[in-house]
Amino acid sequence: MLTIACYRIRCAAVAAVMTISGAALAETGTYRIIGVGDTMMGSDYPAPVFDARLTANADPASIIGRELAAVLKSGDIVFANYEGTIHSLPGPAKRCNDPRLCYVFRSPPFHADVLKRLGFNIVSLANNHSGDFGDPGRIATYETFRRIGIAAGGPDRDGMRTAVMQLRDGTRVGFAAFGHNPGLMWLTNIKRAQDVVRDLRKSSDIVLISVHAGAEGANALKVTRAKEMFVGEDRGNVFEFARAVVDAGADVVLGHGPHVPRAVEVYKGKFIAYSLGNFWTYGRFNLRPPANLAPIADIEVDKRGRIVSAKIHSAIQDMPGVPRMDRVQSALKMIARLTAEDFPDAGIRFMPDGRISAPGLGGGR
Repeated sequence: MLTIACYRIRCAAVAAVMTISGAALAETGTYRIIGVGDTMMGSDYPAPVFDARLTANADPASIIGRELAAVLKSGDIVFANYEGTIHSLPGPAKRCNDPRLCYVFRSPPFHADVLKRLGFNIVSLANNHSGDFGDPGRIATYETFRRIGIAAGGPDRDGMRTAVMQLRDGTRVGFAAFGHNPGLMWLTNIKRAQDVVRDLRKSSDIVLISVHAGAEGANALKVTRAKEMFVGEDRGNVFEFARAVVDAGADVVLGHGPHVPRAVEVYKGKFIAYSLGNFWTYGRFNLRPPANLAPIADIEVDKRGRIVSAKIHSAIQDMPGVPRMDRVQSALKMIARLTAEDFPDAGIRFMPDGRISAPGLGGGR
């Protein structure tokens, strides 16, 4: 059952039936959070750019591979940042003054069903493309996901800021997403972000936070611990934000936005991924290495949100933007290197199969 929660407003609860795999719950008494980065599987605006194989009735596992699909479906909580809009509104769309730096994404509603069939049940709408068709497009995107039982959060509108997802055994997963654009909950307002997290903590057993932040591209691999600017925008200090929301009660923080992987951290026993890069970004994204790397976070938590284990799976995108499992584990190797460089004293180690060991982290899976 999915319950949409509200932040300091009056609104009615909205319920929808959701299919939950419950694999980890059934076998171990814990819960698996699977998280990926930016996802946009093709756009029809201003001209269609689609994978011909991805139709309303297609089996997505036949496109991305059975092994990758199995990783996604193994999660109890499966997250993506949906980088764009998903509806059939005709417009108007935002105006791009510089097409080299500005894109507009509109995907057909059946793409949401594809994600649901792969196990996704939470998406962030807190990114710089969720407003490509203004507030009407953002609302329509939210409604598209909500109607099929996928929780969404991030728009700074009554009833859309946060969500609480209830698993089969009654465990409640609170979710909120933050970004750096008008119409979203801003990551730069640290106090408000902490208040949102504290409110979720009161009503949830596990708190998952998403953040779209940081500069973009191959020169934006580092966790700078400072405010980051890109094309004149304040993209926030993701290090400050992530630690602040953990201090307020978040259990897992999943970052995205730079379009490349970044380091991970275990802070106060909680898991932070500073950027999960691009996951399934078809047609209009730069996929030159390392932007083609698609790390997948796999975090096991108990009923109180305590981290039991963590792992990085490595996927990679083939042009023009379809992910598959990467047997040479390029994403894992890059994240391990970046983590060693950005957090040299944290004691974080990566096993060859992607498992993570760190002080304050439970035993590996």
